[in-house]
Amino acid sequence: MVDRSCPAISDYRGCMASRTRESEFSSLPGGAFVAAGIEELKRGECTVNALLVSIGAPRLERLGLEIPASIPSPEHRLYEVLRAEEPDDAHSRYNALIRRLVSFERAAECAS
Repeated sequence: MVDRSCPAISDYRGCMASRTRESEFSSLPGGAFVAAGIEELKRGECTVNALLVSIGAPRLERLGLEIPASIPSPEHRLYEVLRAEEPDDAHSRYNALIRRLVSFERAAECAS
């Protein structure tokens, strides 16, 4: 089966390397939300996970993950999504999600 996210055969190795890298990190704390966010970005969805991955995209790419096109102004958009869901808890949820992202990034740096 051909992975349709890889536009050319010459890109196949890079795609496989990225999948291997993603699977290495999936067992780390927060790995599930990063994997989900990457998949949601590939589908063009603007979810909490996709926004978090967009926020962390520069650091995640340095770790070897292939991040699809990020969502513009992800910090503001994440806060707006959280505020729409639970206005009274938006600030604390935002901070907790950012801590989770940073925790994943630190663990991934130690693992690589």
